[in-house]
Amino acid sequence: MRAYIIRRLLLMIPTFFLITLTIFILLRAVPGNVIDLMVAQSGSAGGGTVTRENLERALGLNFPVHVQYLKWMAGIFQGDFGEHIWTRTPILDDMLHRLPISLELGLLALITALLIALPLGILSAIRQDSGSDYLGRTIAILFISIPSFWTATLVVVYPSVWWGWSPEVTYVPFFKDPLRNLGQFIIPAIIMGMVMSGTSMRMTRTMMLEVLRQDYIRTAWSKGLRERTVVIRHALKNALIPVVTVVGIELPVLIAGSVILETIFNLPGIGQLLIQALGQRDYPAISGINVFIAAFVLLINLLVDLAYAYLDPRVHYQ
Repeated sequence: MRAYIIRRLLLMIPTFFLITLTIFILLRAVPGNVIDLMVAQSGSAGGGTVTRENLERALGLNFPVHVQYLKWMAGIFQGDFGEHIWTRTPILDDMLHRLPISLELGLLALITALLIALPLGILSAIRQDSGSDYLGRTIAILFISIPSFWTATLVVVYPSVWWGWSPEVTYVPFFKDPLRNLGQFIIPAIIMGMVMSGTSMRMTRTMMLEVLRQDYIRTAWSKGLRERTVVIRHALKNALIPVVTVVGIELPVLIAGSVILETIFNLPGIGQLLIQALGQRDYPAISGINVFIAAFVLLINLLVDLAYAYLDPRVHYQ
């Protein structure tokens, strides 16, 4: 196991470099330039003395692209993500301040997704072709089909029109008022969890049906064990291996969803910071956030692979 983990970590190094290089190049290829934006704003404010050359020199954009990339990567490995172009404040401090908000939203959404997907998937499998099965499959298709931003927009707009109620828009820290904080997060978490639960629910049902047809499950039934014991203790653990894979694949979807939902519900997390940085063409902030997300995805993929060995004793890593 140790040798496998070391090999995976070493393999993540070139993957990480390729990701950072792609991010850096694509940002420079996006139409629009932060220098043009700053010069235009300076001119509209009456600051005609600001020139492109001075701005490029002050922001370090006067170097060749490959030099900018090497300097940026050197700072990343030293824990320095640079400074915001507009405010000249450290990007890492801003990210660390907003990270707990995004983690809380993602964790609540993941818990919601599992609470929906596992019970409904198991129920659909053990009651195959019954009314419960058809209802569960319909719910799964519905959750997969409806985009989270559309549902979030409906939740924000229509209750305020019909009943004069709207979700809390001023962020309340958890340690200041836990109940108000959870009340603020529960709606976006449920919306994100619903979208994520659809695929997991269908995978749970499919794998449970396959496992329930295995010989050792028939043996458990023949011993007179209760249905709960057969399903939970004997079938569920083996059925969860592909489900864990699906959940691992969908975790980056939580990050993408948080970018939209944090903006709609005014949650000052990493997603909202990314939207603000994109609007301002803040290259260092956009690059730093994407690198952080990429590192998170690589780590999640490693943890998912390691979870296989726990769920299935037949899996051994050399």
